[in-house]
Amino acid sequence: MQNIQSATPYAGMPVGIESPRSAVSWGAVIAGAVIAAAVSAMLIVGGTGLGFLAVSPWRQEGASGSALAIGSIVWLLITQIIAYGVAGYVAGRLRTKWTDAAVDEIYFRDTAHGFLVWALSAVVGALLLASAVASAISGTAKAGAALAGAGAGAATAVAGEAARNGADDGSLAYFTDVLLRPNDPALASAPGAPRQEVSRILARSVVQGQLSDEDRAYLTRLVAQRTGVDEATAQQRVTQLTDQARQAAQDAERRAREAADAARKGAAAFSLWAFASLLIGAFVASFAATIGGRSRDR
Repeated sequence: MQNIQSATPYAGMPVGIESPRSAVSWGAVIAGAVIAAAVSAMLIVGGTGLGFLAVSPWRQEGASGSALAIGSIVWLLITQIIAYGVAGYVAGRLRTKWTDAAVDEIYFRDTAHGFLVWALSAVVGALLLASAVASAISGTAKAGAALAGAGAGAATAVAGEAARNGADDGSLAYFTDVLLRPNDPALASAPGAPRQEVSRILARSVVQGQLSDEDRAYLTRLVAQRTGVDEATAQQRVTQLTDQARQAAQDAERRAREAADAARKGAAAFSLWAFASLLIGAFVASFAATIGGRSRDR
């Protein structure tokens, strides 16, 4: 004798007979996902316009950076609530009417339809933005690498710039000028000043963190010869200026680390708020679908 699995028969159907129709109304789900994408795009474009209106290139005008960040997060949450609220409600109204399901089952199916609307739109959006995500990941990796090598990178950049441009446009140009500055201003434009050589020596000292004894003695003699000062004064000038060049490289390293750390914190905060907005969108779509489903059945 055949066992009957179902204890509670649905209206109009024999006991133990499964409905041949799927419980998912894919037409309603797809329509809701399209609506969610369209409304989200519309609200994001509108929020971008408001953001451009809030900023200003003039000092003391326009919104501050913190105000723009908070406004962006609030607008992102509002976008999720409106877009998925509308999409979930429409999906609930458009789904087929289930006459063979209990009330609790209908409620579950409506919730599932709203969640499917959110999931489908999220997956499609992720696929469309795959290139942008890949670019962001690449940028994050580069930022991490830049943070790890910020110290060496800052010093190497100073040295490379000086070597390429002969210190005319590099970061060590000022220190080179001070080292070779004569006591007599009339000698300042004397031809043949060894600027490039001095810049290379300074750049090497910045990279290595100290000036070798040979380079220090050579620079002392060179500065004394070019500027007309005694060797004691020249040595004092060399020591002072190499310390200043090394401090400038350390300041550049510190600023690079601070910028990388600020970018890291900003990216982490945005990711967490984006995660929260996605959760809110899933909840709103599921809840709105139950409201639309009840309206559909009435």
